[in-house]
Amino acid sequence: MSNLKPTLVVLAAGMGSRYGGLKQIDAFTPEGDTIIDFSIYDALQAGFGKFVFIIRKSFEKEFKAIFNKKLEGKAEVDYVYQELENVPEAYFNPERTKPWGTGHALLMAKDVVKENFAIINADDFYGKEAFHVMAKWLMKTDKNAYQFSTMAYLLKNTVSDHGFVSRGECQVDEKGYLVDVTERTHIEKIAGKLMRKNEDGAFVPIHENTVVSMNFWGFTPKCFEFGGELFLQFLEANKANIKAEFYLPSIVNEILRSGKATVEVLKSDAKWFGVTYKEDKSIVQSAIGQLKERKIYPKNLW
Repeated sequence: MSNLKPTLVVLAAGMGSRYGGLKQIDAFTPEGDTIIDFSIYDALQAGFGKFVFIIRKSFEKEFKAIFNKKLEGKAEVDYVYQELENVPEAYFNPERTKPWGTGHALLMAKDVVKENFAIINADDFYGKEAFHVMAKWLMKTDKNAYQFSTMAYLLKNTVSDHGFVSRGECQVDEKGYLVDVTERTHIEKIAGKLMRKNEDGAFVPIHENTVVSMNFWGFTPKCFEFGGELFLQFLEANKANIKAEFYLPSIVNEILRSGKATVEVLKSDAKWFGVTYKEDKSIVQSAIGQLKERKIYPKNLW
């Protein structure tokens, strides 16, 4: 039994290109709350004791100004920087502007995360219940164990009406463990039906009850033994591609293939919501407004 309070790692280095701005620090309520505020609030309530933000130096000042104040006296805070030059010199390409992806971001956290931790996207609203389920799992898991987990959602609860999204499609065995996760980079609602692009760029149907990952993973520090070698292979294969990204599910699949570790699929009925596109914002604002009206969150989080 690991009674240590778990850590929450927040992936916040993305540029928000489809959204058109730094959505990590965009306000979604009249009180000025960002989506990260709700994740932090939920995580604190669930028993997380430390927060690690993976950001870029370019917006460090604004970011720290917002979150250091809110977390002061409540939890430990640390920052990790995911910069384009955090790769072996041979692979650095000055033309690249996009971060190297969520898998690379996870590898960056290795030196500051020594306890069981969950990792989330900054711009996704996961719901209170999801943090409680995850915290409970992390607190009961031995930090030296090769036991990991993921918070699963149903695809139909995670799509945007305003364009395509990317999701990790999960294959789950009858015992509730992950067998495989495939990064589907283009899932879109077309004429009321959910479709995904296959390898040839053609649209094929995908079931609305497909179990998907929203990048909410539960790890012990043992996860850092994976991914390093894989990232080097990725760099070698993609050195000419300035848009290629190394995704977290690639590391998870390496973990699964190793046969050394398991990934338990945790269920949450929570309705996820997030902002991929500017048009998603009003929907999220209204959903959060209703949660405050129903007193699920206080009017002022801080």
